[in-house]
Amino acid sequence: MMRREEDYLEAIYIITRDKDSARTTDIANYLDVKPASATEMLQKLSSKGLIKYKKYAGSTLTEKGYEVGKAVSENHYAIMELLKMLQIPEEIADRDACTMEHDLDEKTIEQIKKFVSFMKNCPKNIPLWMEHFKIYSERGDFPSECKE
Repeated sequence: MMRREEDYLEAIYIITRDKDSARTTDIANYLDVKPASATEMLQKLSSKGLIKYKKYAGSTLTEKGYEVGKAVSENHYAIMELLKMLQIPEEIADRDACTMEHDLDEKTIEQIKKFVSFMKNCPKNIPLWMEHFKIYSERGDFPSECKE
């Protein structure tokens, strides 16, 4: 599946978490594209059986489209959270996650998801090495606790 198609399915997945359907203008605004471009892609996704598209009524995901949209969204979230843990500003992490979510190996994504889940759920306090890394990222030198 093409990267752009995945972006549209992810957008519809996110938009329809709060609504019954995603209007073409909602999708176009979310993806920062012209409504005519969105309409063209929605027709293509509909012909592939990934969405149900009705002109002027909005779009909904089919079961297959839902699976793809959800997976891409979850991948994006995990990668973005990892990048934020690496002290990358959220706006950049979001943009880079959008690029990476399509091209990483499935095993890499799986391990990123496990790592992010572990870091957010297992250690009840932020591990000391994460705090040390934050200091190192900000100042460029090791905290005194890291020096021998």
